Amino acid sequence: MSIPRFLLTAGASGSGKTLITCGILQALQDRGLRVASFKCGPDYIDPMFHTKVLGTRSRNLDTFFTDADTTRYLLERNSQDCDIAVMEGVMGYYDGVGGNTSKASAYELAKVTHTPAVLIVNCKGMSVSILPYIKGFAEFRRDSNIRGVILNQMSPMLYPRVKKMIEEELDIAVYGYVPKVEDCVIESRHLGLVLPEEVEGFRVKLKKLAEILENTLNLDGLLKLGKTAPEWTVDSGTEPLRVIPEKQKQHLRIGVALDEAFCFMYEDNLQFLRDQGAELVFFSPVHDTYLPKNLDGLILYGGYPELSGKQLEKNEQMRQEIKKALEHRMPVMAECGGFMYLHEWFENMDHERCKGVGIIEGTAYRTPKLSRFGYIEVQSKTGMIFGREIGISPAHEFHYFDSENSGKDCFAKKPGSSRGWECLHCTDTMLAGFPHFYYYGNPELAKAYLDCCREYQTQR
Repeated sequence: MSIPRFLLTAGASGSGKTLITCGILQALQDRGLRVASFKCGPDYIDPMFHTKVLGTRSRNLDTFFTDADTTRYLLERNSQDCDIAVMEGVMGYYDGVGGNTSKASAYELAKVTHTPAVLIVNCKGMSVSILPYIKGFAEFRRDSNIRGVILNQMSPMLYPRVKKMIEEELDIAVYGYVPKVEDCVIESRHLGLVLPEEVEGFRVKLKKLAEILENTLNLDGLLKLGKTAPEWTVDSGTEPLRVIPEKQKQHLRIGVALDEAFCFMYEDNLQFLRDQGAELVFFSPVHDTYLPKNLDGLILYGGYPELSGKQLEKNEQMRQEIKKALEHRMPVMAECGGFMYLHEWFENMDHERCKGVGIIEGTAYRTPKLSRFGYIEVQSKTGMIFGREIGISPAHEFHYFDSENSGKDCFAKKPGSSRGWECLHCTDTMLAGFPHFYYYGNPELAKAYLDCCREYQTQR
């Protein structure tokens, strides 16, 4: 692995990481560079913004889901043929699992991938106090990997003096500043950021920001920093999952819901399925009338079905198509929003009940706060998922909706805690519930699903 790389992090959420990352990605692309981008953690929306900038899929790197070797393998595979890899951190730099560890933090990602980190400092209301703030983060761990800073919301008049103080007293590189740019703000929603398509004039805002950053950031310095990242070797014998040779694949057609209501999916999950012989056929439960033909399985990932509730309800033909397919034992995986859609009823943002597919009894309803959230470890009570023993799977929950019938076939345990709860509907042809899974965390889960699809194909 020899790809130049750096990680952008901050002291807390809301420090401007995503906007500045997108601006840097755009500026690097405007220079004609081939850029790979990654998001630390289980977030779905930030990678969508990266993707909107680059036109190529951004990926997630999450050290809760994957061990160090697998994380480095995914970084290497997804950075091939690129000039630079840019990673965006999650929350504060050291914030990890359980609120009292650095497991799965941006710090741990930088550590296992040997990546230099650049700390984005929100300087609003600070001047000299910026120095002890930076010093604390840089020295909190001896191997912090923090090699530089970017000063956000910094006055152009004050910047030269603050830069001089930092570099003289802390001996840490300052890679520029970001002035306050009010017309480049991205608003928030109940699951975090809005989707890129919903930001009015997003491309125009991004181009403007990139032009500003070209003048206020030391992009040449960041590129030079990226080249200091050390090489490593990924042992092919320890790769978590080899791609099945084409001649050995038994091809499957898997229908995957993809539209404005169902859009939360990990690109590595999709590639995993393709590597195992699946042809992914995308369809829209909002706009399409019929399912694609000759499917061997269905996947309904999460998203915002609550924002398209009445449209999903009005598309009765699609709801009946899905219900009929599942009643005839077509294998299905449904996560969070996809799980809500399978209910008899699900509420929209106005608490109006909308008709769903009707496979899951009861109603999925809106709650005033996060119901269950964070990393979990999921295991079937019988030990079996899709009729196979797969062990424990790492997963993640984050939702403002709940269900009268969340399922009781599996148990979710919070890591490092005694807290846990029952979850998921698990049969020999279905896995449906609020948890989101990352297939590299336990490849046996997706393999079990695909084996089930092969059996269905044979029977069909």
